Amino acid sequence: MKLAILGAGAWGTALAIAFSRHHQVTLWGRDPAQIQQMADERVNRRYLADCPFPGALNVSADLAEAADGAELLLIVTPMSGLRPTLRALTALDIALPPILWACKGFESGSSLLPHQVVAEELPSDHRCGVLSGPSFAREVAQDLPSAVTIASDDAEFAAYVARELHSPRLRLYANNDLVGVEVGGAVKNVMAIATGVADGLHFGLNARAALITRGLAEITRLGVALGASQQTMMGLSGMGDLILTCTGELSRNRQVGLKLAEGKALEQVLQELGHVAEGVATAREVLTMAERLQVDMPITAAVCGLLYQGNDPQQVVDGLLGRSPKSESGGALD
Repeated sequence: MKLAILGAGAWGTALAIAFSRHHQVTLWGRDPAQIQQMADERVNRRYLADCPFPGALNVSADLAEAADGAELLLIVTPMSGLRPTLRALTALDIALPPILWACKGFESGSSLLPHQVVAEELPSDHRCGVLSGPSFAREVAQDLPSAVTIASDDAEFAAYVARELHSPRLRLYANNDLVGVEVGGAVKNVMAIATGVADGLHFGLNARAALITRGLAEITRLGVALGASQQTMMGLSGMGDLILTCTGELSRNRQVGLKLAEGKALEQVLQELGHVAEGVATAREVLTMAERLQVDMPITAAVCGLLYQGNDPQQVVDGLLGRSPKSESGGALD
C-alpha cells in the first residue's frame, strides 16, 4: 500500500519507519529545513535520533507531492494541527484518498473530538477513521511488539485498514466505536498527569493503582455519556493506553506530573519537556464537557486546579484522597 504520513514529530516518524518496512511510505513535514536535514541524515534527529530510517522511506516538505497517488493518508499532528492539515489537503487539486488520524485530545475552544473536526472539514461519505492505542513512538520505531486499534463508523473500512497494515510487530485491531476509542486516547493523558504527581510525591504503588483504576472509571463515565461502548474502555485504547501512559517512563504527560510535583511552574515544565503533552490542553476541555454533561470527574478537576489555578500538588492529591467514601459503582454511601 502507498501511504503518506502527515506530521514529522516523534509519533509520525515512528509510524513512517514502522510502515515503510512493508509499504511504500512518504513522511511529510511542514518545516522544509527539518525535512531536508532528515533527508540528508536519514534520521529525525530532533525526536528519534537513535532510530535510523529504512532505505525505502521517503521524506517530503511538499504536501501535494506526498499526498498525490497515496492510497491512504495518516494525519499524525498534535490535536491543534488536525483542522489546518485537513484544510490544506482539501485545498489541493487532487482526489483525496481515505484518511486516518492519530491525534489524541479535544480541540481547544470547541471541545470537539477529532472525528467531529473531520466531519466539519470533509464530505460525510469520505472514508476515514482513527489509529489509537498503547504505543510509545520510540518502541514502535525500534520494531518492538505493539498493538493498536483502527476505529471507524465504517466497520468494513476499519477491518480493511487493519488487514492491510497489520504486521507481527505492529498488530492492528478493528473497532467500530469511534467515540470510545477517541475518548480513551484523549482522557488517559489527563490521568497520566495526576499519576505523575502522585509518583513524584512518593505516594507509592498503591496510590498509583488507585488513581489508574478510578481514572478508568472517569474515562468510562464520560465515554458512555458521549455514546461510547463501555466494552471499548476495557480494550487497547481504554485500559491499555491508560496503563501505559500512567506507568511508562517515556510518557510525556506523566513527566509533566512528575515535574509539577517538584514545584516547577507549568511554563517551565513544558519548556523542559520539549514535546507536546496533549493532557495539558485536554484537561480543561474534558472538565468543561464533564460539567456540561453532569459527569463526575474529580481527578480531572484536580488536574485542572493544578495546571490552571496554581493549586499546590500536595494539597491536590490530599484533596482527592480526602473525598467522602462512595460506592465503587458510583454514588454516596448511606
